[in-house]
Amino acid sequence: MTFRASRLSVDSYERGIIEGDLGTLARAVTLVESRSEEDRRIARNLLQQVLPRTGRAHRIGITGVPGVGKSTFIDNLGMRLLDAGYRVAVLAIDPTSQLSGGSILGDKTRMQRLALDPRAFVRPSPSGLSPGGVARRTRETMLLCEAAGYNVVLVETVGVGQGETAVADMVDFFLVLVLPGAGDELQGIKKGVFELADALVVNKADGDGEHRAKVALADLKSALRYLPRKRAIWQPRCLAASGLTGLGIDELWTTIDEHRQLLESTGELASLRAAQQSTWMWTLIRERLEDAFRQHPDVAATLPRLEQAVKAGTTTSSAAADELLAIFSREQI
Repeated sequence: MTFRASRLSVDSYERGIIEGDLGTLARAVTLVESRSEEDRRIARNLLQQVLPRTGRAHRIGITGVPGVGKSTFIDNLGMRLLDAGYRVAVLAIDPTSQLSGGSILGDKTRMQRLALDPRAFVRPSPSGLSPGGVARRTRETMLLCEAAGYNVVLVETVGVGQGETAVADMVDFFLVLVLPGAGDELQGIKKGVFELADALVVNKADGDGEHRAKVALADLKSALRYLPRKRAIWQPRCLAASGLTGLGIDELWTTIDEHRQLLESTGELASLRAAQQSTWMWTLIRERLEDAFRQHPDVAATLPRLEQAVKAGTTTSSAAADELLAIFSREQI
């Protein structure tokens, strides 16, 4: 028998979130991640009610190839921010297996100090097979955390080089962690990800990696000269740091704060947030249209045959798509 906790009223969710109750916040995040239509309805109402309390946090995306030390780095950064008086939420996008559909959800064990500190909120969320491993409701979760009073939200991506644009489109500052001394400063991350970066940090610049980090840092600074700037007013920074020892992390936060102040003073932060809201709206429209398309009974009945025909090469993808869209649109007119 499976047990499902009863839903709270929208007002109860809102009250618990504002009062800083971690249990209520966790239940609200589960609500926005749900695919249940009733849960979605409650979540929409909740987000509308807490919206005036959102938008004031530092929103920071952090990516890098597996093994670069993202979780250890975030653990150290988060603890330093807590000690400086910030309230920190970490939204860790956990990779979902393409074969089993399962996810590891192991970030709480890797962020040992943050996960145990009552001042922080660490939420690993399965990617749900979405493009690039971006959790399906990370944006809504971010708003809930802001409404709960968290003024720094760190979004850790899977770091597989896909869909990082989706994370860059929901944060103010995008950080790419790089390994030292791998012989290739791009290390399998597409050049486009570097173009999204507001800062590049060579991690693990400690012990035997210290010299290699200096070399990698020089290579990155040279490489940046050939990449277009994301914003005319900001030159992306390159730093060396260690998630293990804390080297360079204070300097990184100074850089992040400088970036924030610059965007606020020029009005670009407001423009950025507005553009992100528009992007978010169209993302939801596409998602809900696809859901409606797949749930259409005639489409569902025809889709397997046409999909098999496309795979067998007996019809083109374009012809199959046209036929399915014609079926879907007949009742929409």
